[in-house]
Amino acid sequence: MPEASWLRAARRPQVVDVALAALVLLAVSLQFLLPERENDDELTWLGFLFAAATALPLVWRRRAPYITGILVGAATTAMTLHHAPPPDVVFGGFVVLYTGAAIGTPWPRRLMLLLWLTGASVSMTLKEHAEPFEYAFHLTSLLGAYGLGRLARIQRAYTEAVEERARRLAYESEMEAARAVARERARIARDMHDILAHAVSLMVVQAEAGPVVVRSDPSRAEAAFEAIAGAGRDAMAQLRRLLGVLKEPRGSLPPERSPQPSLAALAQLIAQVAAVGLHVEQLRTGEPAELPADVEVAVYRVVQEALTNTVKHAGATKAIVQLDWGVDELRLTVRDDGRPGKTRVQGAGQGLIGIRERAAACGGTAATGPGPDGGFWVIVTLPIETQTVG
Repeated sequence: MPEASWLRAARRPQVVDVALAALVLLAVSLQFLLPERENDDELTWLGFLFAAATALPLVWRRRAPYITGILVGAATTAMTLHHAPPPDVVFGGFVVLYTGAAIGTPWPRRLMLLLWLTGASVSMTLKEHAEPFEYAFHLTSLLGAYGLGRLARIQRAYTEAVEERARRLAYESEMEAARAVARERARIARDMHDILAHAVSLMVVQAEAGPVVVRSDPSRAEAAFEAIAGAGRDAMAQLRRLLGVLKEPRGSLPPERSPQPSLAALAQLIAQVAAVGLHVEQLRTGEPAELPADVEVAVYRVVQEALTNTVKHAGATKAIVQLDWGVDELRLTVRDDGRPGKTRVQGAGQGLIGIRERAAACGGTAATGPGPDGGFWVIVTLPIETQTVG
């Protein structure tokens, strides 16, 4: 048998109990195997059988601790009354008291301790005529065995509590990892929607305009096709960066990637939209302040989605992107002069949901709908840091 298998077998409770019973049997047999000449106690076979009976029931000490205690107690009492020889040290009593204290219920184990203490006191008084120090030794030994059992019980309870806490922490860690994966998937889905919707919308508008002017205005047609290619390349680059995260092996170093879009990229975005024929004006009020990275990304994506909806659904000729910087918040407004109405809101439904989700993820709010003078408005309020940009 391999060494590891032998060790596992040796640690089984049944093997431990059999070995313990054998050890106690050996201990109580020593006065028969190695009798002392100056000892006046008579040695008989019946006395040996009583001594053996204090050890053999210990094989069942875990499965039936109180029955084992009764059998060992009865054998010890019989050995005491037979007195040939008397039980000098109640090894079996130590084991059953320890076992009862370690795994037993409160009242039975306390009753068992009381019976053993009483029995030992009566035996020493009536049969042994013991000296005071012998009372102290035997009774303290019984109490010590019971106390060791209580300590083992406390240690086991502490170990189980620590293990349960470790299992709970591991479960909570797994749940948090699952929530993080869900949040990341939602973020990737929003980004993919914004990137593809914006790029495809611009490409469709330019593709529809290209054939119309290909004969009458070749230069304009050429610019339209270049805009289509540019929108496609930009979309591919952003998708490559986005999907690169999903392809990374766990634990590997991330590949070099361009940073997420920020406020500085708004000018390029507006120029890209203006290439399809929509006049976009950018307005700013207040003192610009430092923005967290996720808020900058949210501003860019909201503007991108709002202008994409304008190009796809509004039939507008003009749009305004306005940033109003306050003390502790940024108010972003994107409005156009296109046609409002239910059809447009339904067509842009997924994008509008994405806008509200992005605002909520940053601790802000979003409102969309027809403007007071026509057109369509997107108003997003996001929290900012109070420190201004120097």
